[in-house]
Amino acid sequence: MTLSVEDRFAIAELISMHGHLFDGGELGRLDELFTADVVYDVTDFGQEPLTGVAAVREAALALGESNPVGHHVTNIVLTEIVDGQVHARSKGIGINADGTTGSVTYEDTITRGDQGWRISYRKVLARRAPLGSK
Repeated sequence: MTLSVEDRFAIAELISMHGHLFDGGELGRLDELFTADVVYDVTDFGQEPLTGVAAVREAALALGESNPVGHHVTNIVLTEIVDGQVHARSKGIGINADGTTGSVTYEDTITRGDQGWRISYRKVLARRAPLGSK
């Protein structure tokens, strides 16, 4: 099955909503982004993977003022894995309150369920060096 234009649009909008909800402090709406059992893998930042929407919300609250003031997502590339599941790769730019920035790559598994498309797995990879260097 080929991913429809409508599905591509809905998934891109889902990925884009991440920044709006986090930056707006609308953490009570994370179930609009993630499956209930989402795995949010932040091991590249020295943390254990977070499992479940509540764990993602609690981690954001624990970061408090250290959260970026702006999450900006670009360069979304979608590849269908199987019917009802898509791999999404995108770039993220974080703007901090002090004006510093950071860049990440998001590796997502997006799953279609009863409530539409949701992120069921997200791995956040820090970009620390140019040209793919470690």
